[in-house]
Amino acid sequence: MAQDYHHGIRVVEINEGTRPIRTVATAVIGLVATAPDAAPGVAASTTVNFAAANTGITYTAANAGTDGNAIRVRYLDPGTASATLAVSVSGNDITVSLATDAEGDLVSTASEVVTAVNGEANASARVTATEAEGSSGAGIVPATPFTNLTGGQDEPFPLNTPVLITDILAAQGKAGAEGTLARSLDAIADQAKTLVVVVRVAEGSDATETKSNVIGGVDASGKKLGLQALLAAEQRFGVKPRVLGVPELDDADVVSELIGVAQKLRAFVYASAFGCTTKEEAAMYRENFGAREVMVIWPDFTGWDTATQSTRNHSAVARALGMRARLDNEFGWHKTLSNIPVNGVTGISRDVFWDLQDPATDAGYLNSHEVTTLINRGGYRFWGSRTCSVDPLFAFENYARTAQIIADTIAEAHLWAVDLPMHPSLVKDIIEGINAKFREWKRLGYLIDGVAWFDPEINTPEVLKAGKLYIDYDYTPVPPLENLMFQQRITDRYLINFADRVAAA
Repeated sequence: MAQDYHHGIRVVEINEGTRPIRTVATAVIGLVATAPDAAPGVAASTTVNFAAANTGITYTAANAGTDGNAIRVRYLDPGTASATLAVSVSGNDITVSLATDAEGDLVSTASEVVTAVNGEANASARVTATEAEGSSGAGIVPATPFTNLTGGQDEPFPLNTPVLITDILAAQGKAGAEGTLARSLDAIADQAKTLVVVVRVAEGSDATETKSNVIGGVDASGKKLGLQALLAAEQRFGVKPRVLGVPELDDADVVSELIGVAQKLRAFVYASAFGCTTKEEAAMYRENFGAREVMVIWPDFTGWDTATQSTRNHSAVARALGMRARLDNEFGWHKTLSNIPVNGVTGISRDVFWDLQDPATDAGYLNSHEVTTLINRGGYRFWGSRTCSVDPLFAFENYARTAQIIADTIAEAHLWAVDLPMHPSLVKDIIEGINAKFREWKRLGYLIDGVAWFDPEINTPEVLKAGKLYIDYDYTPVPPLENLMFQQRITDRYLINFADRVAAA
């Protein structure tokens, strides 16, 4: 307790009242892909050279990446006669103690230094030494201060490691031409400028090995592999992937695993009806899933591929990821994917009959089986808003995402309240803050309405004494206008006063 007696003035801060609630970032894509020819990392290096001939030695970091830029090398004059050549390592500092003759003069040649460095285990684990180009290595090496290796660059897409992309086009240039990464980034960039968390996995010798690499797991050191690595993104970058997909590689096994990741992240998955060639197969494929966190899409788009100089299938899932980010940014998370023109495509990979007024169509059949399809009317569009949920409360894509976003927004916004003294004023501040957020969402059109309240029946004295507090809230998401029905009637009542109208004219 603060000291009671004081002859003077003190100011005590009382920080009560509601706190503003910030909606969590929703347009963050989580992408798992292959890129066997992605740009490699660059190893740091330096050449220690002297005016004397044949003394140059080049040091190259054993591992590519920026860590090599911290390595330093120096040549040390031991200051004693008849010293032997020795190499020592302290952290990232490599010291070469040069040999001397009976008079104390330095006698180590460049070639001998190269051999000594490469022969010392700790030094060779950090660098590889070679005689500089054009040098015979016969020159005597003088003493030097520390010289840093420079130019090291990290691999842009290391395997099984989440990478945050803020400039999709720049990242695309480092993704190579093979695999799915470059095509997926191009599809996303066509729709939106957004944040993308990429996890690159190794392309296996066959589809089965690639699938295993995509699904991943955890290695002996605890490192998350494959799509599990998406779970590590928030701790690395402070952003949580909320729109997930594995374009071109998302068969039922992969999607089933990805749904589990999505549920942990409160994210949403877009998945293809993988391998299906007919609408009936697509409808049956959708039966593999019963989660609200996934939407199945069939078929794919087509368009020009600059890498192959030909028209080829373009992943609808990749474009769904970009479109979802675009809609979140331009309209809000309450708008479904359906009925917005998609950029960068010129066709549909399978014939899909669609008519705006006729439910008995291919598109109507697919939508009735909770499969989102593709149509062409004033541009190519996704058509369908349904998830795979077995619970009708979350039948629509925006219903599922609204639940996710509200839950995370409310929870994450109240870290400040945890462990504070639980006075009635604190409870009132929490409730008023939530209701203020609901009013904001209502004004923006994201919700029909919502309200939070304190329920005294569940918050008994025993519950409160245990440090627990229950705050209830409910909300109504915005329904998508999926089925617009006009009721047209023919009538003769407008002819009753026909004669009077003729006279008035």
